[in-house]
Amino acid sequence: MHERGFMHGDLHRGNILLLFQAQSDLDNLSTRELYELYGKPDLVPVTRYDGQPPPPGVPKHGVIPIWLGASSKKITLPEARIILTDFGETFSPAREKRFESRTPLLIRPPEALFEPTRPLTFSSDIWSLACTIWDIVAQRSLFEGFLTDEDDMTCQQIAALGPLPRKWWERWKGRGNYFNDDGEPNNRATSQYGPLEDSFELDVQKARVREGMSPFGSGERDAFFEMMRSMLAFRPEERLSVQQVLEAEWMVKWAIPEYEKIRSEREG
Repeated sequence: MHERGFMHGDLHRGNILLLFQAQSDLDNLSTRELYELYGKPDLVPVTRYDGQPPPPGVPKHGVIPIWLGASSKKITLPEARIILTDFGETFSPAREKRFESRTPLLIRPPEALFEPTRPLTFSSDIWSLACTIWDIVAQRSLFEGFLTDEDDMTCQQIAALGPLPRKWWERWKGRGNYFNDDGEPNNRATSQYGPLEDSFELDVQKARVREGMSPFGSGERDAFFEMMRSMLAFRPEERLSVQQVLEAEWMVKWAIPEYEKIRSEREG
C-alpha cells in the first residue's frame, strides 16, 4: 500500500483476517441456512457501569460476532491465508491531509495527540504496525487499554520506550498526575508499567515456555528489539519506512524465511 502511495489509517489485529476457504459457499446460504449451521446471533444488552440508562442514540443491545473459524491448533500454517481488511480510513497523504487518527487508542501513534496540526504520514502506520506485530508475537497488547485515557496511554508509552521528546513533554498537560518535575513516577499506579524488555520477557519468552515452545534466542531477541524500537520511535521522522522494516534483520533472518517456508508448503 505504501509503495502505491496509500496509508491504511486503521491498522490493527482486528483488521487482519483469516481467509475463510468456504467463503463462496457462505455467499450462497440463506439466513435460515446460516443460522442452522452456526446458530442464531447472541444479543447482549447495553448497560452502563454506573447503572444509569444509556443515553439516546445508543443501541439497546450488541451482537456477539458469529464464530466461523476453528481452533488455531486445528489450522495448519499452510492453510493460514490472511488478508488485510477495512480500508475505510485509507487515504493518500500526497493528495489529502488528515490530522485525526481514528486508530484504536491502544495503538494510536503519539503524534496524533502531541502534534494535532501535523498531517498524518506513513510513519503513523508504522507505529500501529509495530504494535500489531507485538500483539501477534506476544498474543497480548503492548499497552493496557481497559478504561485507559490518552494521559494514561502516554504514561505507558514512556514506561516502555523512554522519555518523550522535550517539546512533547512540556506540552503534556497531564504529566503532573504521573511524574514529578524530575521525570520520576510519582505514584504506585505509574510504577506498575515496565520497559519493553520486561514485557517481552513476561509476555513472550515465559509464555512460549509455558506452551512448550522454544523462547527467542539471544540473536533473534536482539534483532526483534532493534526493529521494534526503530518502528516505535516517538518522532515520526525517525521511524523505519515499510521497506526498511522488510529489510530489518529480524525480518530477513527469521520472519521472511518462515513465511517463504509456509508458502512453499502451500504451493507444494
